[in-house]
Amino acid sequence: MKQLPVNKNEQYEVVIDDLTHEGMGVAKVNGYALFIPNVLIGERVKIKVVKTNKGFGYGKLMEVIEPSKERVEPICDVYGTCGGCQLQHMSYEEQLRFKENLVKNNVERIGHFDDVEVRPIIGMEESLHYRNKAQVPVRMQDGKIAAGFFRPRSHDIIDMKKCYIQHEENDELIQLVRDVMEELHIEPYDEENHRGVIRHIMTRIGVNTNQVMLVLVTRAQKIPMKELFIEKIVERFPNVTSIIQNINAKRTNVILGEKNNVLYGSATIQDYIGDIYFEISPHSFFQVNPVQTEKLYKEALHAAQLTGKETVIDAYSGIGTISLFLAKQANKVYGVEIVPEAIEDAKRNAALNDIHNVEFFVGKAELVLEKWKEDGIHADVIVVDPPRKGCDANLLETIIAMEPKRMVYVSCNPATLARDLRILVDGGFNVEYVQPVDMFPQTNHVECVSLLQRETI
Repeated sequence: MKQLPVNKNEQYEVVIDDLTHEGMGVAKVNGYALFIPNVLIGERVKIKVVKTNKGFGYGKLMEVIEPSKERVEPICDVYGTCGGCQLQHMSYEEQLRFKENLVKNNVERIGHFDDVEVRPIIGMEESLHYRNKAQVPVRMQDGKIAAGFFRPRSHDIIDMKKCYIQHEENDELIQLVRDVMEELHIEPYDEENHRGVIRHIMTRIGVNTNQVMLVLVTRAQKIPMKELFIEKIVERFPNVTSIIQNINAKRTNVILGEKNNVLYGSATIQDYIGDIYFEISPHSFFQVNPVQTEKLYKEALHAAQLTGKETVIDAYSGIGTISLFLAKQANKVYGVEIVPEAIEDAKRNAALNDIHNVEFFVGKAELVLEKWKEDGIHADVIVVDPPRKGCDANLLETIIAMEPKRMVYVSCNPATLARDLRILVDGGFNVEYVQPVDMFPQTNHVECVSLLQRETI
């Protein structure tokens, strides 16, 4: 076996040449690539090799010898061990540059475009405390109840009092639930033996309505001293408007079970994005950064260029968030989504907002759009907002065959966006621009809105 140029547990002094799409630093020792978290381009650092593979390895930062001017002190005590954030050591201005360059590189290298405009990224004024939803596991650890995120690649909980990307009320409510569990000796979930009561704590904040939902995910049907438990929560946290018990008795990593019991208040909370009103249940998908979501949707609406006469198809419509924005400026909107519960939410949200020119259908987008094409439904504009894996290949073929005037592609993964843009361009579209939006500051994730127009002869 060929000898590697580095050895595990040895330390080296290196200069960081580049960053991966995950924000990890890239350095080379005798031509051998090492990936190192929590470093910045141009820094001279001392690292320890922690893992080696045939073609590359991983290092751990031991000391920053020559720091970058963009390095900042992470605000969080558990940064680097939690894994929820990857870029807290980077100034926010540099985070935005990193993400904008990430989009450009994907468009050029994966999409093979050299002439597509990538517009300046839209950032946040306040890059902390933006998440309106938290869900954390609860376990007994070192003789105490721990509530926090799992350490990466393990089931050890990093017990935390504060998460700096969460809305502050999320943190306060989670800590309160843990304190009340301790007071009343309510047992957290024991994963190994499948025992205990409370598995997860989930909180949702209606940022624009000040409504708060608490979801207690339990293994058992009964919560000991339930009435006293609820009384203590409501007394100390009067903002809470909904307390739900979600029952999940299965041995599974899936957080929520199917059954919900309302323990206090209402079964849902409400919030706004722009002037659209949404009802949110424990199972509802709702964007976690409402400030940036409004900016993202405004960009999608601007790209759609609606005049009130168009028929629009919204593939991957979810609970109808983008569809309802589109419906206010279109003649007719058709939404399709594979999750039946999301479609029920979408229909309810349309009714709540007195929007009647939108219809929602359950099914796989690629199959439903193909049937619509056969039935003669023509779309002037098609909007897609797929999961991270991007659009289904059959869906892209159907969109190309439907020949809409415009297509708006909302993406949470610039790599699959670039791949799909190439397929669409080869099928007769032109990419007008890609607009990055920073939905998740302090992390390596970035969203984009891209406008495509059909080629005209």
